[in-house]
Amino acid sequence: MKYSRLYAGSDGQSHFQDVDLSLTVPHGNAFRSDELTVPGAFFREASGTNNPKWQNASHRQFVIITSGAIDVMVGDGTTRRFIPGDILLAEDTTGRGHVTTAVDGKPWQAVFIRLD
Repeated sequence: MKYSRLYAGSDGQSHFQDVDLSLTVPHGNAFRSDELTVPGAFFREASGTNNPKWQNASHRQFVIITSGAIDVMVGDGTTRRFIPGDILLAEDTTGRGHVTTAVDGKPWQAVFIRLD
């Protein structure tokens, strides 16, 4: 299983990194990851209204897109599109941050799982 990591580099800019999530714990006839202890999670629906501005992640958190789509741009201008089923680990809590926009001005929904 893969996810995209969004982090702040030593240059003060946000960057993407592709990460392979290790699924090594036997669970019946499948495998799963190690269990995470998290302080909270919430569901969010955002309108398709775009006000593109640089922002930081409020906490280290997984963001799992459940409907709609978003484009996320980092400091060097690289943009990635996240669609339902995609997982983003947002941990650029410092630095310049990133820009998130709703694709085609349509609403999107996601689950946010706070890690700290």
